[in-house]
Amino acid sequence: MENSLPQIPAKRYFTIGEVGELCGVKPHVLRYWEQEFTQLRPMKRRGNRRYYQHHEVLMIRRIRELLYDQGFTISGARNKMHELMQSERDKRHLPESVELMDVHDSLPAVFSGHGALLPFGLSDDPWLQVRHELHEIRALLSPAL
Repeated sequence: MENSLPQIPAKRYFTIGEVGELCGVKPHVLRYWEQEFTQLRPMKRRGNRRYYQHHEVLMIRRIRELLYDQGFTISGARNKMHELMQSERDKRHLPESVELMDVHDSLPAVFSGHGALLPFGLSDDPWLQVRHELHEIRALLSPAL
């Protein structure tokens, strides 16, 4: 079913309407999934407007596939997503203290003991946000190195 979905454009942020079209899911369903899947945390700006990043669009497609194509329940899909994220972490061989991709689970991630590393958009310090994004990029590129 994923083959029938449109290609994700090379943009930094997507509105909830754009994500709905890219993933074949209505906006109210996306808002519900945010409550059910703790890994899904779009950045919120003025007026509580949601902005999703590329990795979140991919996550929504994966959730959609689990629920609609594979027939998982919400609880089963939540457990499967947790397993998938854990296996991705294990593939990258990152220690638990260096959490870059799944920073929304519970507490802010800590990077090598230099203080809290918050998800983009949740800190008033722009340098902390830039640092977080650079670590995310490094994590994405490290398997290729």
